[in-house]
Amino acid sequence: MKAIQLSRFGGPEVLEVVDLPAPVPQSGEVLIRVHAAGINFFEVLMRANRYAVTPQLPMIPGVEAAGVVEAVGQGVDAQLLGRRVAAPLFMSQRPHSGYAEQVTMSADLVVPLPDALPFEAATALMVQGLTALHLLRQSPPDDKAVLVPAASGGVGTLLVQLARLKGARQVIAAAGGKAKLDFVLSLGADAAVDYTKPDWPARVRDLTGGEGANIIYDTVGGALTAALLEALAPWRRTGVCCARALWPRCLRSGAVDRPQPVTQGFRAAAAAVCRCAESQPVRTVPNGGRRPTAGHDRRQIPARPGRGSAPVAG
Repeated sequence: MKAIQLSRFGGPEVLEVVDLPAPVPQSGEVLIRVHAAGINFFEVLMRANRYAVTPQLPMIPGVEAAGVVEAVGQGVDAQLLGRRVAAPLFMSQRPHSGYAEQVTMSADLVVPLPDALPFEAATALMVQGLTALHLLRQSPPDDKAVLVPAASGGVGTLLVQLARLKGARQVIAAAGGKAKLDFVLSLGADAAVDYTKPDWPARVRDLTGGEGANIIYDTVGGALTAALLEALAPWRRTGVCCARALWPRCLRSGAVDRPQPVTQGFRAAAAAVCRCAESQPVRTVPNGGRRPTAGHDRRQIPARPGRGSAPVAG
């Protein structure tokens, strides 16, 4: 099979298309023919050795994929053959393996996909979708004025739409530049503010009748958080997304309604995201012809194997 391998750190040129033996599903595993793989911003940092964790090289990047089950290992229900599934590889024993034509993972972790949900959208509903779901369940938006920073990014676009579906009284999206502001308004935001402008927190307060946002879903952190507090209504809350702490909390409390083993808990949360996307038209962020680079564009990009070139981020 063909795969995209990283054997040294650097720019996009270090991503190489290589030929590798096809993986064989072990007991309890399935083999998936990959139709789409997610390219995330943290993988851009990882490729340049700027991430919090330095990966062992060589490696095949890719923590989420979607495709069709081609083979099953011992002890796996044969009815899974031919099923369309999402593969949350970040939960598996081989978390970095998605940039390949085939992947294997535990059958307990694959998430069956509705027929109407495209493979490309399914990849965006794994890392980004579960993050958005966790934040919304941690801080329910019903009948509240909510502020979504980085609203044109992968998590932000889902937060804008899902907050509206969950009954938010007012959804205010924050992004940088006219094109992004127009985009988030097209997703259903009631208003959009440009947070590259110095007075943008005052603009949020004006939009909320002088009070400020009841809830702010902060997925950025850093210097932006201090400014966000100026836009927060008194005695209200900020929903904070911390990458290292998110998944255990998501599985224990936020996205899962009752205690379950981790694998079952993840499937329940991921299936909830997929059901939401099936029942309501939810738009995920397209490539748009641009590449995510550090400090520029943090969108999740679905890549499709077998299209003549490697998916390049950077």
